[in-house]
Amino acid sequence: MASDEKQPDKDKAYHFIAEARREQEIRMQGYRERALKMFPHVCGRCGREFEGKRLRELTVHHKDHDHDNNPPDGSNWELLCHYCHDNEHSRYSVAEWSEGPEAGQGQTTVSTYNPFSGLGDLLKKK
Repeated sequence: MASDEKQPDKDKAYHFIAEARREQEIRMQGYRERALKMFPHVCGRCGREFEGKRLRELTVHHKDHDHDNNPPDGSNWELLCHYCHDNEHSRYSVAEWSEGPEAGQGQTTVSTYNPFSGLGDLLKKK
């Protein structure tokens, strides 16, 4: 009986996931097609050119990482090849995991050694 109760939930989950993927594909096709019409078919990072069948290797990257931010002028997009696009997202996720200072914040001093601490006194003696 318990397995029968779980089956409708599984079917519901599969249906939900399939619908979400379909919607994403439709949304992606819209802005991808617009980006391909607006920009030259060149990767914005490595400079490789794409044409014909290889055009499918060129992806649209959202500069602010928000896939719902698709302005009509394409200002949030850049065309990247699969490799550069993966690299961009891995750099972004590594930065989130880092415990170091964020951009624009000062870095704390780790070393306490100051090689010029007594220099003023040495120069006064001469």
